[in-house]
Amino acid sequence: MFPNVGTEVRDPETGEIRRVVDFDALREQLGDVAEGMRERYQFTWPGKRAAKEEARRSIAKTLRPVKERSKNWDETHNLYIEGDNLDALKILRETYAGKIKMIYIDPPYNTGHDFVYHDDFSVNKDDFASKDGEHGEFGEQLVANLEANGRFHSDWCSMIYPRLRVAYDLLADDGAIFISIDDNENRNLRNICDEIFGAQNFVDTIIWQKRYSPQNAVQWFSESHDFILVYAKNKEAWRPNLLERSAEMNARYTNRDNDPRGPWKAGDSYAQAGHGTKSQFYVLTAPNGKQHHLPSGMCWRYTQDAMGRLIADNRVWFGEDGNNVPAIKRFLSEVKQGVACQTIWPYEEVGHSQEGKKELKALFPEGVPFDTPKPTRLMRRILDVASDPDSVVLDFFSGSASLADAVMQKNATDDGHRKYILVQIPSGVELTGSVQTTFGDLCEIGEERIRRAGEKIKAEVEGANGQLELGAEPKRVPDIGFRVLRVDSSNYEDVRRTPEEMTQGSLDDLIDVAKSDRESLDKLFECFPTFQLPYDSSIEVLDAPAFAGHTVYSVNGGQLVACFDAEIPESVLHGMAALNPKPSYAVAAESGLKSSKTVTNFAEIFKQTANAQQGSTQIRII
Repeated sequence: MFPNVGTEVRDPETGEIRRVVDFDALREQLGDVAEGMRERYQFTWPGKRAAKEEARRSIAKTLRPVKERSKNWDETHNLYIEGDNLDALKILRETYAGKIKMIYIDPPYNTGHDFVYHDDFSVNKDDFASKDGEHGEFGEQLVANLEANGRFHSDWCSMIYPRLRVAYDLLADDGAIFISIDDNENRNLRNICDEIFGAQNFVDTIIWQKRYSPQNAVQWFSESHDFILVYAKNKEAWRPNLLERSAEMNARYTNRDNDPRGPWKAGDSYAQAGHGTKSQFYVLTAPNGKQHHLPSGMCWRYTQDAMGRLIADNRVWFGEDGNNVPAIKRFLSEVKQGVACQTIWPYEEVGHSQEGKKELKALFPEGVPFDTPKPTRLMRRILDVASDPDSVVLDFFSGSASLADAVMQKNATDDGHRKYILVQIPSGVELTGSVQTTFGDLCEIGEERIRRAGEKIKAEVEGANGQLELGAEPKRVPDIGFRVLRVDSSNYEDVRRTPEEMTQGSLDDLIDVAKSDRESLDKLFECFPTFQLPYDSSIEVLDAPAFAGHTVYSVNGGQLVACFDAEIPESVLHGMAALNPKPSYAVAAESGLKSSKTVTNFAEIFKQTANAQQGSTQIRII
């Protein structure tokens, strides 16, 4: 009888979400004004305050390099991050805040069968074992958001809110985010995005036709579309790119009078009389002397003087024999060399879900590992609208890695240098058949998809280069590599102690706080956020007599030099300080500097070199 009085609350004792009756709403429905009720415009849910706190909470985690799963490690500028995307976004924020031109995400739709991320990782071992659902290798819980479990809109909102809040910080001022969603959470997603990005920065809702044929086995309607919400970081600063004109559009322009200005299309010379001025009402005399009178309710589009100038410039067409109703010539060379993007994207233009599966089938003949992968034509349309040739784009629900495939295709087409950052939690998909035996988790499939797609694109480019006409410039093979990074705990033990916990003997335990299973490359990557260095920075191991037997890293051609060896002699420090160009940053492991004298000398060596050379180096001992 009263469907609008149901709501969701969190039980104060169990902490679980449950559905209850909003008795204030019920009283109001029955004609009674709820006592003390204040009217206000707001959007909230049980757990919203915690979701806001989660977005602000800092983490002591890092991105560890996984070279063995990467491709073209030394040359690539693309990143594939394994791990919970909220952690990854927080880590990326330290270096990439305000630098991402375009974000696309395809989050769980909350249909009752897909997975929702749970962000409480502080459970003990017994609780961990007793909780329902799947877990990733880092302890993250993945549970189906079923109504039978008491998990409704509130859990979904609490999942997506902090991720979008951090994503806002990553977007450039002239950037935009595109979010795929269906009707289950479209309304809530709009409310959340209005709060985070600002309702004034809502751009539009795109309708993507994801199916090309109706489904008959449905109770109500056969759903043929998904939504893509578009928000700008700053709507006044963001402008979508024009789409390329189609051959069909250009075919409407012909050159019936061999005009040297090229093809043209006839345009209307009339306008509605209500919009005209007195000077637009006259009898038009054609060059052959024929007079043209206005139809009822119309005026000429131009004044008599302006129309005379157009006729003199051969910009008015009177037909082959000069007796036709005058038409204004619109030249193809003078129209916009592109068209504005519309809000309805039919599958003929951007592909459908079945096309996405066919693309994967071509790459994975052993079996399609995803049910509903997004087609690359859809991803390319978003790139066409929202990216520049040098943009950095991000997808933190990367799934089948369609965006990475599309970026490589787009770069191959326009010789662009777009970089992508993908984030994916390892679990969250049920693998079957031969795919299950070949790939261990979702990330392995995504990475393999990029490898295979990249090789396919490379072969196509090289094949096209082999067919070039004499003297034509060969096309450049785009960046088809990627660095795999994994979200993990810090490379260093937590040394924070209260005064009561500290003893004289425990001080010795704090000299080397690096974890025993971490490599020097792991430690180097943990330095990057400190110095605002991107994770695709070039990395070189220096080979010089002063560094014999020691690993000294040079990042971005000497912008950062670092050594994490167990023993670092002063000769290595002198060699680091003497590099040309002078490093902006120098890092050394404290455990490798065996005495306080060496630690002091480390700073002094660089100070003395700074006096001899122009510039100074920021020193960091870790």
